[in-house]
Amino acid sequence: MWTGLTGGMKDGHVIQIIIENKEEVTMKKMKEQQKKKEKTKNGRRVIAAKKIQAWWRGTLVRRTLLHAALSTWIIQSWWRLTKDRLLQKKRRAALSDYALRERAVVKLQSLVRMWRIHWRYCQVLNAIYVIQCHWQCHNCQTCALLRGHCVVTATHLQFHIEIINP
Repeated sequence: MWTGLTGGMKDGHVIQIIIENKEEVTMKKMKEQQKKKEKTKNGRRVIAAKKIQAWWRGTLVRRTLLHAALSTWIIQSWWRLTKDRLLQKKRRAALSDYALRERAVVKLQSLVRMWRIHWRYCQVLNAIYVIQCHWQCHNCQTCALLRGHCVVTATHLQFHIEIINP
């Protein structure tokens, strides 16, 4: 069905006459409504796609953070183990140094004690030689014998001489 306006000139103005087909107008309106529906349909799809993309990005971020946390944990565990090994190595070195020094000190103490005892022993021997020398020079009528007993300790020297008459 056709509708339209009739036109002509009115007061020197041109009037345009538009004849429209109601079917075309209805079709245009239906096409516009369909485009709106498609836009809303596409809009829903776009929104759904954005939600899916956001979820996927979140999943990737969480996966990356988990990987980073695990890597950090592994590195920290390795570092603690390395520090413990280094500490044990230092302790072993300190213990061996301490043992070496203790052995050296004990050895020195032993040598000093041995030297002191040897010195005392030499003193006793010299005393015995002096006594023997004087005894041999001395003529005694009974010809007595000398018996000596010597005890050497770390702090002092005990020396006993007995004269025995046969």
